[in-house]
Amino acid sequence: MTAYRSDRRAALPLPASGLALAVGALAAADRRRRKRHHASLEPEDREVQNDLPGESCRIVSADGGDLFVTRSGPAQGAVVVLAHCWTGSRQTWAPVARRLVAAGCQVVRWDQRGHGRSIAGSRGYTIEALADDLAAIVTELGVRRAVLAGHSMGGMTAQAFAGYHRELFDDRVTGLVLVSTAAAGVASVALDRAAPVIGSAALERIAERPVIGMSVVRASFGPWAYWNHLQLVSRNFIDTPRSVRTQFAEAMLHMDLRADITGIRVPTTILVGTHDTLTPSPRARLMAELIPSARLRLIGGVGHMLPLENGGLVADAILAQVAREMIHDQPIRSPTELPSTIQPVRL
Repeated sequence: MTAYRSDRRAALPLPASGLALAVGALAAADRRRRKRHHASLEPEDREVQNDLPGESCRIVSADGGDLFVTRSGPAQGAVVVLAHCWTGSRQTWAPVARRLVAAGCQVVRWDQRGHGRSIAGSRGYTIEALADDLAAIVTELGVRRAVLAGHSMGGMTAQAFAGYHRELFDDRVTGLVLVSTAAAGVASVALDRAAPVIGSAALERIAERPVIGMSVVRASFGPWAYWNHLQLVSRNFIDTPRSVRTQFAEAMLHMDLRADITGIRVPTTILVGTHDTLTPSPRARLMAELIPSARLRLIGGVGHMLPLENGGLVADAILAQVAREMIHDQPIRSPTELPSTIQPVRL
């Protein structure tokens, strides 16, 4: 598997021919450096094309939306709930989920509204609506004593869930892991500049070309990125409708969860890469200052896509929360016991 290293300038919009030549040159240079790659990933971390086996169902959100949820791992295992990023999908968590299942956990993932196979309800694309979706999933699946982890917008979902659904959060969540995320001030300058481009049809047409599409998302990674990770992130970006991308980008620009997270009392781990330019370390430090039980970890040599760039480290942080709480969950109900709002589906 080829690792891809580049200068951040390679992610800027260049003419297609020039960009292709630039990417090709970078890849060739990388092949000469592979033996020196200091963070070679395990095969299970690099594999993101095939999802984990598991049971899937659809849950009706509070505003009439349709949430596609997947559960993997043993029914009696400690429950871990994973919320994915903006323009991502439940598959963004594949390297982490695979490790958690191997460790005996039951893993719950879902496509956030407007992403993947999930459809938004009447409330549209807001951070509060994401919190309501998570509340619906936790309630309908009977999730208890769970470790909750959120990446980027998924971390905002988790924090909003703690703020808007405090009693449910306190009753059902025993540990929290916030990965490459923020409570406020989401790279406002960079995102504000990018906002007109994010929703443009021209960008979508250009990004459809595989090499250019991977270059568009390249800046979200640190110095190293694997081709199949770039392909996944690029494909997810293109598959997310323009209206979803733009409205959630606007919601994140105006989001302020600082007052909501001061009441979080469960053990909390905050992870951020030293090369993260989307939710950089000052945002992580702010969360660590506001959450009384938080512990901040700076991860060297990685960018914003930590679940892909170092899935083993993220999984270890989650498993540490599981071990700390000595979780012994009630099993999640089988499909025959699910409420009428849940519709079993095939993967």
